Amino acid sequence: METKTEFLALIEKKRIELFHIVSKNGLNSNITLQYSQELDQLLNQYNKSFIKMDISP
Repeated sequence: METKTEFLALIEKKRIELFHIVSKNGLNSNITLQYSQELDQLLNQYNKSFIKMDISP
């Protein structure tokens, strides 16, 4: 399991990749959708792993 910092780095890397894909292929391309879904999965995984820990008493 990645640490919080490592996970945030993965999210940022995927966000930058998505930005470049959108710039090159537009918002409606299949590759853009794929990268967007991958970023969503990372964000959801981060929220499940770390956000609940931050708000727990």
